[in-house]
Amino acid sequence: MGFDYTRSVGPVLGHFVTALRERRIDGVRGSDGRVHVPPVEYDPTTAEPLSEFVTVANEGTVLSWSWIARPLDGQPLARPFAWALIRLDGADTAILHAVDAGAPEHIGTGSRVRVRWADEPVGHIRDIACFDLVDPPAGHTPTESPAAPPVAERADGDPVGIVITPIHLRYQHSASPEESRYLRALAEGRLLGQRCPVCRKVYIPPRGACPVDGVPTVEEIDLPDTGIITTFCIVNVPFLGQRIKPPYVAAYILLDGADIAFLHLVLGCDAADVRMGMRVRASWKPRDEWGTTLENIQHFEPTGEPDAPYESFAHHL
Repeated sequence: MGFDYTRSVGPVLGHFVTALRERRIDGVRGSDGRVHVPPVEYDPTTAEPLSEFVTVANEGTVLSWSWIARPLDGQPLARPFAWALIRLDGADTAILHAVDAGAPEHIGTGSRVRVRWADEPVGHIRDIACFDLVDPPAGHTPTESPAAPPVAERADGDPVGIVITPIHLRYQHSASPEESRYLRALAEGRLLGQRCPVCRKVYIPPRGACPVDGVPTVEEIDLPDTGIITTFCIVNVPFLGQRIKPPYVAAYILLDGADIAFLHLVLGCDAADVRMGMRVRASWKPRDEWGTTLENIQHFEPTGEPDAPYESFAHHL
């Protein structure tokens, strides 16, 4: 999953990121004389707006740190590094950033570090690529940051007003035995649900236990790939990673014989023609493209049959 997180920065953070673009770190002075880096918009003591900016050094002291042995995609460095709280000289608060220390034994509380600037600063916190040790150990060679540069919307020389940061999230899910049988059935072109022995409701995907009665749902039911639309949303707004040109419909599909709807795409007709109660059928990918995923169904499309009466699905909304 991915999208561009876009925010306006305002006069205080705008000043901060504009200064970063110029390879300068500015904090703000509070009513008690303390210099806050990164700057805060309102005084922590009086809650009054702050506007007295103070330039601090690009060197500082590590106050605390945590070693990252296995960096994740999108983090500042691709090799092991330390996240650290760093108090820059001239500042009274700490900034969180990455330190390219090489090994955990090379960094500690009190270590002196220096900013490594990005090659092409744009007005974003990642204009600070990371921090390097002021006195690196023998044999340690700093590495370059692999992270793609973020985007700051501005004209050259103008203050930064908007900052865009790509956000990505990956899920790693361990399937339960019930989910595993459901997913393996999808690889065979089957839609497998489970029935509660008490209320007789059929759940797809299977849940392992009925949320109403709290008993195991052990009876497996093969369901057809036809059903009705209960509720839906017309997607009109483009976004990062979108594979279908808007407008299109995301709808909850209640399969015939099921008692719970699941979300899927509805194509094959004009988005304006989609409606609650519309009868739909699954449009499957070619057989050689199937895997253990609901994405085997490319989308659902209208069957042309008469709509289901509202009363038949009202309690499934």
